[in-house]
Amino acid sequence: MKKDLKLYDYLPWDHRPKLRWPNGAKLAFWVAPNIEYYEIDPPSNPLRTPWAKPIPDIVPYSERDHGNRVGHWRMMEVMDKYGVRGSISLSVALLDHHPEIIEACKDRDWEFFSHGIYNTRYSYTMTQEQELKIIDDSIENVEKHTGQRIAGYLAPALTHTEKTMDLLAKRGILYTCDLFIDDQPFPVNVKEGKFISIPYSLEMNDIIVYNSYMMPPRHYAKMLKANFDRLLLDGENSGTVMCIPLHAYAVAQGHRLAAFDDALKYITSHKDVWVATGKEIAEYFYTNYYDEYISAIDNFNNKYMR
Repeated sequence: MKKDLKLYDYLPWDHRPKLRWPNGAKLAFWVAPNIEYYEIDPPSNPLRTPWAKPIPDIVPYSERDHGNRVGHWRMMEVMDKYGVRGSISLSVALLDHHPEIIEACKDRDWEFFSHGIYNTRYSYTMTQEQELKIIDDSIENVEKHTGQRIAGYLAPALTHTEKTMDLLAKRGILYTCDLFIDDQPFPVNVKEGKFISIPYSLEMNDIIVYNSYMMPPRHYAKMLKANFDRLLLDGENSGTVMCIPLHAYAVAQGHRLAAFDDALKYITSHKDVWVATGKEIAEYFYTNYYDEYISAIDNFNNKYMR
């Protein structure tokens, strides 16, 4: 049996420092579009196959391509409308495949963080050296094409090894989106350096809502608003984070785009919201609250976990 990796500690809500975002905001809001590239015939992995049918499975492959051809431009237009900058969860190969999308995001001062090289190449069975090469490739090539040093990481297709978090911290990455543990940033236990998780919600993820829960667009808009309302209410006591993870081939289909527009209009109409990027949220937490949270964790463990 695999042991618990003990990636994070337990600290209940009422034992935490009181967190407040810039200008007294109660909620930090960020949008994380996944701009991905899928290979139609990727290298095989013994633990997972990307397509349900034999190669070439052109139906899901071409559906995903719709996002880069059409959907991204629609999604970007809506985000521009409400002054929301994206934090791009980037399949790094897209730098070469679709430089025009990268340029459009750069022009808007969007953040780029890594989602691996391709979303069809999984971390399962990778050696430490192989995984480090993926991380290093992401750092080097995103900086080469955008001038940014990546601050965050979302593992390709949410696949990991036992070493992933340690390797990210080792390379100076600030945050992971792969731990769905909380509504606030939270320290992650790594062997060296500092590392945190910031909220990236599967529940609000358009792919989960549309493809797993099978919800119609009007219900997605209601879910986003209801989630926002609850997090804003909790934020009166201590600041929270809301993320909307997106995929242009899903959220920007013609019959779904209005639901996303409606949700952004509602969220950005509130004055107690800090519209930010993932990196901005992480850096603010490190500067103002990381040490306080570590102290609170230690105090809680000394009192309750002996």
